[in-house]
Amino acid sequence: MRVLALDTATEACSVALFTDQGIAGRFEEVGRAHADRILGMVDAVLSKAGVRLSGLDGIAAGIGPGSFTGVRISVAVAQGLAFGAGLPVVPVSSLEALALKAIGNGARQALACLDARMGEVYWGCFSADAAGLLAAASPLRVGPPAEVRWPGAGNFRGIGRGFAAYPALAALPGLERESLDGRALPDAREMARLGAVRLAAGRGIDAADLLPEYVRNKVALTEAERAAAAAAK
Repeated sequence: MRVLALDTATEACSVALFTDQGIAGRFEEVGRAHADRILGMVDAVLSKAGVRLSGLDGIAAGIGPGSFTGVRISVAVAQGLAFGAGLPVVPVSSLEALALKAIGNGARQALACLDARMGEVYWGCFSADAAGLLAAASPLRVGPPAEVRWPGAGNFRGIGRGFAAYPALAALPGLERESLDGRALPDAREMARLGAVRLAAGRGIDAADLLPEYVRNKVALTEAERAAAAAAK
C-alpha cells in the first residue's frame, strides 16, 4: 500500500508518504505560503522515495477544519493530483490527525482543539479503537472555549493549539495536564496512516466528491458582533 497525504489547513504545511516500509514526510510552518510550498514538498517526498504518482494506491487529503483558504488549497491540490493520476482520495479531518498523534503516544482518549479565531475553537473528541487508531466520540464542533467538554467518563489527553490560544481550557475536568500538548498542529503523517487503513477498507472516493470540512459557515465577525465582543471584554 502506497498512500500520499497532504495538508495545508492550518499554519502547517505537511506532506507524507505511507508505504510498507514506513512513513516519511515533511512538515513546515509556512505562514501563508502554503500554495507556494505544497507542490514542491509533494515532489520532494515522492522523489526521495523513488515513487511516482501513478504508483500510488490513493491520496489522503486534509479537509479541515482550519483556515478557509488553507482548507481550499488542501482539497484543490489533492483533487488535481488525484485527477491527473486516476487515484481515489480519502478525506481526513485536521482534528482526527491531531487526536491520532495523541493516541499514537499512548492516550486512550483525546480531545483535539484548534484555534478558530473570533473567540472560538474547533474541537472534537476521540477514543482509541481496537486497531490502535481512533473512533469519534463526538461530532466536530466550533464554539466558545466555555462550551468545550469531554462527553464521557475517564481522563483524556488534550492536544492542539486551541489549548495554547485559550489557557483556561487546561482546567477542563479529566484533562491529563502533565501530557497536554498545546502547541501541536495536524501532520500529514497521521493522515497517511488513517488514509492507508481507509483505502484498504474500500473507503476511497472519487476526487470530484472530495469536500472541505469547514465546520464554521462564516469567516469573519460582522461589525455589530465585533462591537459586542469588545464590549464584553
